[in-house]
Amino acid sequence: MKQYNVLFLCTHNSARSVLGEALASTHQSGKFIGFSAGSTPGTSVNPFATELTLEMGYDQNKLRSKSWDEYALHDAPKMDFIITVCDNAAGEVCPYWPGKPATAHWGFPDPSQVQGSDEVKRRAFRDVMIGLKKRIDLLAELPLDSLDSVSLKEIHKTL
Repeated sequence: MKQYNVLFLCTHNSARSVLGEALASTHQSGKFIGFSAGSTPGTSVNPFATELTLEMGYDQNKLRSKSWDEYALHDAPKMDFIITVCDNAAGEVCPYWPGKPATAHWGFPDPSQVQGSDEVKRRAFRDVMIGLKKRIDLLAELPLDSLDSVSLKEIHKTL
């Protein structure tokens, strides 16, 4: 079975995009290899995002905040889909992506900005994770070989 590379983008690559990477990579369909990056990556992955990715069984050694420039290099993995998950990254000028991947914006609120107890913060991260999982589940059901950007964007509108 063919696997599809999916790059999730967010400004700091510390929460939403990391969750997307882990969800895609651990998806039960086996159809995806997830990647994540940011336009201005932070120094580390948010601890609540790390906690959730470990619960998914994602390899902790793959967790790091990285620049989207890594995926614009000539020797980088070719992306099939590029999905922005924060409004800031969606409005930024992205690098050139080789291979003309299908793109979409699946915006989610930033869980790292939630104030309150650790339980309130965990719930915010889990809510984003659940939303991303629903969209990835829908993506897995589509005819991926013929999917275009318009179809990919419609996934966000259906939920």
